[in-house]
Amino acid sequence: MMLTAEQANLTLLQRLEKLIPDDLSSAKDLVARDFVWHYFNPSLPELEGDYMGLTGLKAFFDKLGMVTNNTFRVETHQVIPVGDELVVVHANPMMTFAGETFKLDAVVVWRIVDNRIVEAWDIPAVHSVREAIQD
Repeated sequence: MMLTAEQANLTLLQRLEKLIPDDLSSAKDLVARDFVWHYFNPSLPELEGDYMGLTGLKAFFDKLGMVTNNTFRVETHQVIPVGDELVVVHANPMMTFAGETFKLDAVVVWRIVDNRIVEAWDIPAVHSVREAIQD
């Protein structure tokens, strides 16, 4: 049975999700050579910006690991395919930053072309925390 484009895109993102953040080297067949990761977060200007290629994506998660003392993890809530090219993911990243542990809302919009991820926009909620987590 042949997968639809939407099904193929969801499968591709499920494979990538298992590799983030620690095994991105294994994602070479999932990410286009000219991939761009866009990160918007005025609360973390040292991370904000565009990251190019798989090495850029790894650099982003390395930086995130440094500022969160490697506490970053993510819980996915909704995955919504939008046509043959886009997938919108609602997630709750959790991390410790500046001595506080919290969970927040985020949306990542993935663009997939020819069964490769070519672009992604990571947009966290920056004015509200979903949950402060007590140690």
